[in-house]
Amino acid sequence: MSNKITLACAICSSRNYSTNKNVSTKATRLEVRKYCKTCGQHTLHRETK
Repeated sequence: MSNKITLACAICSSRNYSTNKNVSTKATRLEVRKYCKTCGQHTLHRETK
């Protein structure tokens, strides 16, 4: 079963991206390096609640 999640920048905490995650296979929080338009650089984005 997939749940919709939101990714937030670790530096400025702006919520830039949303995606789906398969809960049955991924128990930990998702962490991805993506471009943050607020910071103007590639930063770590973490899954939020």
